[in-house]
Amino acid sequence: MSNRLRSLALGLAGATAMAIPAFAVDLDITCRCVIGGVNSATAEWIEESVIPAFEAANPDINVTLNQFGGEDAQLTQQLALDFSTGAGPDISGFDGFLIPSFAEGGLLKSLDELIGEDYANWEGWDHISPGIRSILSYEGETYGVGLGTDVRMVFVRSDLLDEAGIDADGWQPSSWTDLLDAARKLKEAGVEFPLQLNAGVAMGEATTMQGYWMALLGTGEAVTDADGKYIVSSPGILDTLELYKTIYVDEALGDQRAQMLADGRNRSFANFRDGKTAMLVEGDWFYRSVTAPGAEFEVADRDEVMSWKKMPAQEPGAGWNGQDFVSISGGTGYVINPNTEHPQEAWKFLSFMMSQEQMTAFQDYQPGIRSRSDVPIPDSPFLTETSQALLPLTTARPNDANYNAVSQEIQRMTEAVVSGELSPEEAMAQYKAAVVSIVGEENTVSL
Repeated sequence: MSNRLRSLALGLAGATAMAIPAFAVDLDITCRCVIGGVNSATAEWIEESVIPAFEAANPDINVTLNQFGGEDAQLTQQLALDFSTGAGPDISGFDGFLIPSFAEGGLLKSLDELIGEDYANWEGWDHISPGIRSILSYEGETYGVGLGTDVRMVFVRSDLLDEAGIDADGWQPSSWTDLLDAARKLKEAGVEFPLQLNAGVAMGEATTMQGYWMALLGTGEAVTDADGKYIVSSPGILDTLELYKTIYVDEALGDQRAQMLADGRNRSFANFRDGKTAMLVEGDWFYRSVTAPGAEFEVADRDEVMSWKKMPAQEPGAGWNGQDFVSISGGTGYVINPNTEHPQEAWKFLSFMMSQEQMTAFQDYQPGIRSRSDVPIPDSPFLTETSQALLPLTTARPNDANYNAVSQEIQRMTEAVVSGELSPEEAMAQYKAAVVSIVGEENTVSL
């Protein structure tokens, strides 16, 4: 090649190199969120606030949100497959109870291992309590950053209670008998499915947490004992299963079919919206997102026709820790794919998303109890009242690698009873055998 042609070629190559950024990174983030659908506010916050602000400050990094509209269990299965094969998004929304099983299975790396010093020195840790941090931790290692926590309660259609002759404003059930008596009155008044207590496999962890736990805690028991052993046979389990049987089999006070349908949880939301269900045991997310104005299951005139009550123990004083009322809290957040090609950039985005500025911005999209103490709860009567009343009563799921598998057996046990396939005694015996095979007999106890 002549010197003249060589110079021309080098000049063209140089011009091309100048036209293309010297360094660019593409990141993607997945969450169970769809604009106009499930967790719409989360998707809107990430798309409209977090990503534009981050990319403006980091022009060499491009971020794409993958909106996932399926069920929680479907996303969990997809992430397990992706993380085990080196695929999947760089950052993903994640439920804290999954951390132990994913960590034990080698499907996650701790942030210390993945990121190192930048993670340890993040300013946000000074504003996140050890309890909140533990939601996405396991055996002393932190695997993600929590977005917030929640509480659970009984949501009621005040308008339907009033029509049935129950003073919705003054009524607070003090026992399961009170709940069932109210459900019977509502049934007599024409409400098709007065009471919803989540059950069955299709609803996944929503069955375990919003349904089974909320009843079981009312008996004074939990899924594990004080030594961390799984309780596999007990009066509390039997009483909880008898409650399910009363609601769905004996007296048809709830939508039995919905507990077995793939879209059963959405059906329970629609039943409440449409006035077919008057009492629904759910998390505060139900108010903040599911029934919010503009949501798929928006309840018209929500604050006039809808209110909440504390979940009563089986009898006054018979609940967990001798309480009259019970609740349980979980928490979600975000983790980094252990196989990401860009761990430092992924952490840069995640820590930016969880900054005080961005989490405060999230409150404008969806008020909530955030993980950072320097992000105040907005002026929301609902959040103020529920957090003050229920956080002192709440507990949490065991931070144990076997919990997810045991939870699936809880779902099967409730479905067997609700469908009428097994009696409570038979279902409990089946549960005992399954859990013993999962955790070993030495890690179980019968009361």
